Amino acid sequence: MKNKAFLKPVLCLVSIALLCTACNQPKKEIEKKATITKVTAETPEYFYLRPEVEKTFGYTHAVKIGNDIKISGAVSMDADGTPTAVGDFEQQMINCYSDLNKILEHFGCTFDDVIVENVFTTNMPKFLEVAAYRNEIYKKQFPAGSWLGVKELAMPEFLIEIELEVYKSE
Repeated sequence: MKNKAFLKPVLCLVSIALLCTACNQPKKEIEKKATITKVTAETPEYFYLRPEVEKTFGYTHAVKIGNDIKISGAVSMDADGTPTAVGDFEQQMINCYSDLNKILEHFGCTFDDVIVENVFTTNMPKFLEVAAYRNEIYKKQFPAGSWLGVKELAMPEFLIEIELEVYKSE
């Protein structure tokens, strides 16, 4: 078939017809209610905050597809990948948010666009002591997310890692 764009809506209608049979609803009635949306392929945009470090460890710091941006966990490190603020939990957290802000700015976003924040820490009691710092980051509303106590992170010097999911409306 030359026109592959036609294939997805057809498969959608076939699926609806099969579902109608399974739920005993008239196929014509369901077809009237069904809408066909145009499916377009979107090219991912990759962003490297520290290209050499990310290449060495095998990850991309952020990937944007359409209006969605997934940001890998930020840790407290310098441009060479060396841990910074070793032993200083609060400063490591501040450094994580600083790196995350750089990524958000690259995509024209702010922390107001963050919809999910997951925090991984090797010291949950210390995180709870300094978590109020997040009030300076999230001024409009807090995102959904999880706070997870973990045994260890990528390097023993890392005490906290923060990952984000962002939705940027057009």
